[in-house]
Parts: sequence; structure tokens; C-alpha cells
Amino acid sequence: MLDRWSVRCGTISQVTSSPSAAQHLRDLALLRRVRDRMDRDYAQPLDVEALARGAHMSAGHLSREFRRAYGESPYAYLMTRRIERAMALLRRGDLSVTEVCFTVGCSSLGTFSTRFTELVGVPPSVYRRQAARGTAGMPSCVAKQVTRPVRNREAPVTDLQPG
Repeated sequence: MLDRWSVRCGTISQVTSSPSAAQHLRDLALLRRVRDRMDRDYAQPLDVEALARGAHMSAGHLSREFRRAYGESPYAYLMTRRIERAMALLRRGDLSVTEVCFTVGCSSLGTFSTRFTELVGVPPSVYRRQAARGTAGMPSCVAKQVTRPVRNREAPVTDLQPG
């Protein structure tokens, strides 16, 4: 009797706790579409609820699955895309920090500046001044790669040598 119960419970937990491989692949395809939409429409007012509706998922499910697939929340991914684009616009030098903030889809200058500083290491106004000098004469494709923001978990680990 115990063996039958174990088998039945094991089968039930497998059915209810793990999605099928086909469903997992469908979810991954939907997540790629969400990520592609954020890459393409970063300047539009996007939020997790709107992205989830477009993917026919709940906001909670989208957030969990996106983090599982890409290692960060949809909001963090979107803000990183916006900051990358802001860096390019600030390097150009023809827009103010406020104009860049709104051009990349941020609605709050304070949030934009805070997130920019977290990812890049300096405030947008300082970056704008430094970038003009640091990337002078550099092809834009190289400047983009060299100045890409580094998230905290991507920062290189330095070897600590005993003194």
C-alpha cells in the first residue's frame, strides 16, 4: 500500500510541479519576444504588467521566469537598455541630461540619474563631460563596446594578494 501511495504521489507532484518540456520551450520563446520588445521599444512607456499582457502571462509569472532565464528582472533589463542608449546619446553631446532622460523613456530624472550612477559609476552629467574626452576619435561601434555599463554581479573580481 505504501508503494502505491508513493508512486501516485510522485506522479502527482511531477504533473503539478514541473511543466512539460514543450511548455518550457513555449515560455522561453515568449520571454525572448518580451526581451526583444524591450530592446526595440525601450523608449516607450513599458511596465511589467504591459509586457506580461503582451506575452499572455501574469506579471508575477513573467518576472519569475524572466529572472530565471536571464538572471535579472524585466525592470532591471529594461533600465540597463535605457542606460546604454543614454550613454550613447550623452557621448554625442548635443542633448542635455534631462533631454536624454526623457528620450530614452525614463519619466523621472531622479530615478534615471540614480540608476545611471549605479550602473556606470558616475552621474550622467559627469559621464557626459568625461565621455567627450575619452572617446574622441574612437569609432562609435568601439566606443559603445568599451563604455558598456557593468552591473555589480558582472564586475570583475580582483585577486586580493596578501601584503
